[in-house]
Amino acid sequence: MAVARGRNGADAAYEQARTAVVKIGIPREVKNNEFRVGITPVGVHELVNHGHTVYIEKDAGVGSSITDEDFVGQGAQILDSADDVWGESDMVMKVKEPVAEEYHRLREDLLLYTYLHLAADEPLTEELVAKKVTAVAYETVQLPSGMLPLLYPMSEVAGCLAPQVGAMALLRANGGRGVLMGGVGGVANSKVVVLGAGVAGQNAANIALGMGADVTLLDTDLDKLRMSFWRYDNRVHQIASSSLSVREQVLQADLVIGTVLIPGAKAPKLVTDDMVAQMKPGSVLVDVAIDQGGCFEGSRPTTHADPTFTVHDSIYYCVANMPGAVPHTSTWALTNATLSYAVKLADQGWKDAMRADPALAKGLNTDAGQITYAAVGDAFGMDSISLEEALS
Repeated sequence: MAVARGRNGADAAYEQARTAVVKIGIPREVKNNEFRVGITPVGVHELVNHGHTVYIEKDAGVGSSITDEDFVGQGAQILDSADDVWGESDMVMKVKEPVAEEYHRLREDLLLYTYLHLAADEPLTEELVAKKVTAVAYETVQLPSGMLPLLYPMSEVAGCLAPQVGAMALLRANGGRGVLMGGVGGVANSKVVVLGAGVAGQNAANIALGMGADVTLLDTDLDKLRMSFWRYDNRVHQIASSSLSVREQVLQADLVIGTVLIPGAKAPKLVTDDMVAQMKPGSVLVDVAIDQGGCFEGSRPTTHADPTFTVHDSIYYCVANMPGAVPHTSTWALTNATLSYAVKLADQGWKDAMRADPALAKGLNTDAGQITYAAVGDAFGMDSISLEEALS
């Protein structure tokens, strides 16, 4: 694969050093109501400028308001079918994890770069291992600070969406309590409880506060709670999270938003069915963590076409691809984050790129028939190897 372009503009030296063109495929997403696409025209321009070939499935970007002509204008080649894109590509960039109808396209010599959330998806884990796919998960790329740079933008989007979808579910016509988020003169505002003060939680609190709700934020990390104290000028209540404090707040809530995440592992179940049975009838629970299994006991993945279900007398919203509801915003935000790593993978080859960048290395989840991310193996009682073994 190619080596990285220098920053001194020495294009001739770069062309001489380049040893291979990497063929990068962008298929159309097939998950229910998933309108995002794995790259923008800006991303195509950058990869082509580095000497690589970009194949895009016909109409893959239409849902994000990006036309085939937009992609072709930056050097992409349009292919008619998903089979063509997967089959021609050395590296496939996606948004969502492959679903069952895509499993037959997985193969041993493929580098897959996408969201995977394997700890909540045993069938896909088994397929990637059986097909010996080298799979790099956006959500486990992790900086030394602990930040998840490729999860961050979609956590922002999902966090911002959570109060909006929760407010809709609270409408009586949709089965909710019939509570207005901001209330009116003489009537109490709705009570919104946000579990987790990370990226999604902070954004959820911000939007809920802007909608006029009475917002409470819970987390075990006191530094995050202190940050929210200053960020919101003490207009958001902060409470240290414990089993007792979660229970007390949930039972008072009109809307509960769960955003708790453990990188690469299943989310902890913080809200039990017993708690939900004691909540106000028509209350709403939005599980932003559903991609990682969800942080409510009764959670199960839903779709944009059928987003809610009832547990006891409460409404659950557990759409597993929430940012897909706003694909234009989401696609551009995602490519802004994923592109630099995509260039490294293509220019240097995945092993050299990961040896040079420990943050990217943490994205490796499977390779050569082995699980390479311990939390995924632990989730299913499957063996895993260390990252060092995989890169050796």
